[in-house]
Amino acid sequence: MSRGRLVMGLLMGVIALASYFGYREVNPITGEKQHIGISRDQEVALGLQAAPEMAAQFGGLEPDDRIQSFVQAVGTRVAQNSAAGSADYRYSFQVLRDRETVNAFALPGGPVFITAALFQRLENEAQLAGVLGHEIGHVVARHSAEQMAKSQFAQLLVQAVGVAASDEEHPGRGQQAAAAAGFVSQMVTLRYGRNDELESDTLGVRFMSEAKYDPRSLLEVMRILAASSGGSRRPEFLSTHPDPGNREEKIKAAISERFPGGVPTDLTTGQPLQTH
Repeated sequence: MSRGRLVMGLLMGVIALASYFGYREVNPITGEKQHIGISRDQEVALGLQAAPEMAAQFGGLEPDDRIQSFVQAVGTRVAQNSAAGSADYRYSFQVLRDRETVNAFALPGGPVFITAALFQRLENEAQLAGVLGHEIGHVVARHSAEQMAKSQFAQLLVQAVGVAASDEEHPGRGQQAAAAAGFVSQMVTLRYGRNDELESDTLGVRFMSEAKYDPRSLLEVMRILAASSGGSRRPEFLSTHPDPGNREEKIKAAISERFPGGVPTDLTTGQPLQTH
């Protein structure tokens, strides 16, 4: 191993560590200290840029304007009547045409999507509010920006390992070491992603209840998702999410913490979705 390459690799590693851990900011809604490498304006720009392409991957938007208007209205109610409204994001809520893939997701900066396949499985307005509140949680908690920062950090470390471990006599050694480091970084990213999902469940309980929806409806969503996974095709919503059973426990704990005396009677499940 060349001493010069080792020093260069170590220097790259130090730079990666300094760039990632050297900058932190406190999320005003979650109270967490986060390593974020982009501004909120950049997040909004990224989301707006990616939205049309993401919609196209799911067959475009649902053509029924009544459904689109209803989902937009419920999402807006959750966003504007909760702490999420104080965040400087441009929320939008749209239904994708896909009737096979059970999924919902949020892009950086505010665009939120739900597939027709998932929407059709929901029974009432509060369940929809729970799904949208969960996705709003991803936006507010800046999970995408965090993941981007982690990905950039991991890539820099992988490059540093590759440089430090390579030499003229064994040129493939650095590539093997870099591949191993890359595998580890992917495992770390997946683990953090699961934690993000649980945090978004907690935020979903908070946001939907602040908008006067019964948060117990989010538990019903977990049961609907579990039932949807009984076939041969696992819902995309669960592909990187924790098992619904595990999430139910987290949601129950969040509801109990928020309402130790029981869920208030003025929280509603809203309209049944069969009319939409």
